Amino acid sequence: MVKVLMLSKWHVHAVDYARAISSQEDSCISCVWDEDTKRGTEWAKELNVPFEGDLEKALGRSGVDAVVVCTPTNDHRRVMTAAAKAGKHIYTEKVLASTLEDCKAIAEEVKKSGVKFCISFPQLTNPIIQYAKEAIEQNWLGKLHYLRIRNSHAGTLMDWLPKHWYDAEKACGGAMMDLGCHPLYIASHLLGKPSRVASIFNNNLAPQNLDDNAVSVVEFENKVIAVLETSFISPHHNKCFELLGTEGAIVQINNDIKVRSKHFKEGWFIPDRLPNPLNMPIRFWLDGITKGSNIPYDLEKAISLTELMENAYISDREQRIVKID
Repeated sequence: MVKVLMLSKWHVHAVDYARAISSQEDSCISCVWDEDTKRGTEWAKELNVPFEGDLEKALGRSGVDAVVVCTPTNDHRRVMTAAAKAGKHIYTEKVLASTLEDCKAIAEEVKKSGVKFCISFPQLTNPIIQYAKEAIEQNWLGKLHYLRIRNSHAGTLMDWLPKHWYDAEKACGGAMMDLGCHPLYIASHLLGKPSRVASIFNNNLAPQNLDDNAVSVVEFENKVIAVLETSFISPHHNKCFELLGTEGAIVQINNDIKVRSKHFKEGWFIPDRLPNPLNMPIRFWLDGITKGSNIPYDLEKAISLTELMENAYISDREQRIVKID
């Protein structure tokens, strides 16, 4: 049984992770820590587990094998390096950290300790992403040249995001940092290494001038251009995926998927079958701990996301195209 310490309820997905941990046969929640004592105490009561307000003591408990990190983004380096030093396996919300410098510090401690690490990249489990990866590997789209991904919601417009979500210091960014990370890591998963990025982020309704409407254009080393979009103010047309090549295309708008390829039937068609969804990242993490199996959402992928994200924000802030070394 993997006994898990929940590190903060700050993130909007913390409750989902707690539910996922509790629903598995080989894991349970044994304790809660939170930088907000009142919030943490109330959550521990809901979960019927102890609350420990001292991070070092929480990590030192005998009934803790692993941690799920849902703290503010700007606290990731502190809590994850502490968890790794304490020998606790780590599952973390994205992003790993807002800067490469912090990522490298976390990675150093994780590698030194040998603990199992996993970052939450849930959209890589989706059938459409697996289908696109298969199409690329089997080369039935020809030479790729364009990718577009849109991932958005209306959390700011409809006022359902928590107020603390707009704390610029803790969140380290707005819509692109939170929602835009999904298109960014999907694009890297499909296309490889990015070479340069140009961004325009703006603010319409979000407090503290955080970006709530954002686009990054990324060129990859294979010369594919990816247009990666996100928003907190879009109640309509929230999901879009377009992958175009010289010999075919895959297009998804909301839940409708169409494909065409010179290697198959004429014109557009709806695929007869898509791959089954993969297990969610938290299951891969638990299997890595209990069975020693591979965890695909690893430090390398986590660091690559931060590298692209950090440069995307630099591009918007300095209004220039940024080369990624």
